[in-house]
Amino acid sequence: MVSVRIREAEEGDCGNILSLIRELADYEKLSDQVKISEESLRADGFGENPFYHCLVAEILPVPGEPQGPCVVGYGLYYFIYSTWKGRNIYLEDIYVKPEYRGQGIGSKIIKKVALDKGCSQFRLAVLDWNKRAMNLYKALGAQDLTEAEGWHSFRFEEEAMRELAGK
Repeated sequence: MVSVRIREAEEGDCGNILSLIRELADYEKLSDQVKISEESLRADGFGENPFYHCLVAEILPVPGEPQGPCVVGYGLYYFIYSTWKGRNIYLEDIYVKPEYRGQGIGSKIIKKVALDKGCSQFRLAVLDWNKRAMNLYKALGAQDLTEAEGWHSFRFEEEAMRELAGK
């Protein structure tokens, strides 16, 4: 078993995070939707009022190995608010490189995110074909809101937002 450290991302991690975002998009068969840049990640996550928070999972080298730690996963999250429950965390992305899956790294990221800021709920979305992820979330205690309550998730893209705003 490899030695893993979960830590808060730093500005210098943005290149690795972007690479992992692209890998996740490839895995989800949605790579054409990635428009973010390393500069945007840096500006949006590390300013005075960050739009997001991020944890990275890194493999620590065996003593005596010349290379340093290697980032193999991340969890990117932000805070939302429920009018029924108060503070919530929304996990936008969680990703672990395929060769490091099955070692508890994803679970460690999720558990560390769940401890943040005394929130009453932890929300995330998963594609309907990703049964492995769904099984993990359920095993960790998550409830499938589509099954349990019939909720569906919607999104307005930039053009629709402009139309809504009348611009």
